[in-house]
Amino acid sequence: MATTSPRVLIQTDDFDLGAEVQRLRAGDPGVGAVVSFVGTVREHSEGAGVSLMELEHYPGMTESAIEAMVDEAFKRFDIRAARVIHRVGPLKPLDQIVFVAVTSAHRGQAFQACEFLMDYLKTQAPFWKKEHTPQGARWVDARVADDQALARWGIAAGNAAA
Repeated sequence: MATTSPRVLIQTDDFDLGAEVQRLRAGDPGVGAVVSFVGTVREHSEGAGVSLMELEHYPGMTESAIEAMVDEAFKRFDIRAARVIHRVGPLKPLDQIVFVAVTSAHRGQAFQACEFLMDYLKTQAPFWKKEHTPQGARWVDARVADDQALARWGIAAGNAAA
């Protein structure tokens, strides 16, 4: 692995997908596949319009938790590099929230590792989300579907109420 960039970044600033992918694979001739995911703020959630989403976290704790997720991805999959960027602060619909990218020699491992990281991130990363809707602001709870997605990797999240 030739990348020297941090594997995990928590930031308020936006990110450039192309630049991040290039940075992740730079100088590694063993990379045969790059898989990336970018999550964005939707204008609707659970039947209500969303004008703003605020994301909060505990600095240090969040990075450590996500680093542990990346370590687990390296144990489970034959990957060469991984990078997670998660934004915090106020975000509007269409804003990018999260970037996850993985490199591998082959696409199958890269796809699986990227999906694993997103499933883990949705349920285990210590972020708190507040949506602003016409009915007022509301905190977003973990969803049963997110816990179920993580369970297929053999990990019980236990976040969401049934």
